[in-house]
Amino acid sequence: MGHNDAARYRIARMPNPTSRIGRSLASLALAISLASATALAQPLVVNPDDSIEKLLAAQKGKRVTVKLGPNDELTGVVKSVSANIVHLGELTGREFFDAAIDIKQVRAVIVRTRN
Repeated sequence: MGHNDAARYRIARMPNPTSRIGRSLASLALAISLASATALAQPLVVNPDDSIEKLLAAQKGKRVTVKLGPNDELTGVVKSVSANIVHLGELTGREFFDAAIDIKQVRAVIVRTRN
């Protein structure tokens, strides 16, 4: 490989984080992550004909807390909802477990509406 051949091939390098381009890319990444986090938190909308089942179904794929009793609640991602059961996955504090909960036992649905 001669001198001219070596000049043809350039090594792609990531920008140095302290360089102007590196700081710009870091700022862009931060702005995108903040915008997407803001988009995830939406106000809870309750219609006159809603039920716990409908509220949970509307939250499918999102993290909720279901209140089951005075000192009993579970937080997780709504995986599926049927007429009798809500399936929560990725339980907080029990990440390797899922829960199947009797909808009749759910006293409240708590959702995050702001960041």
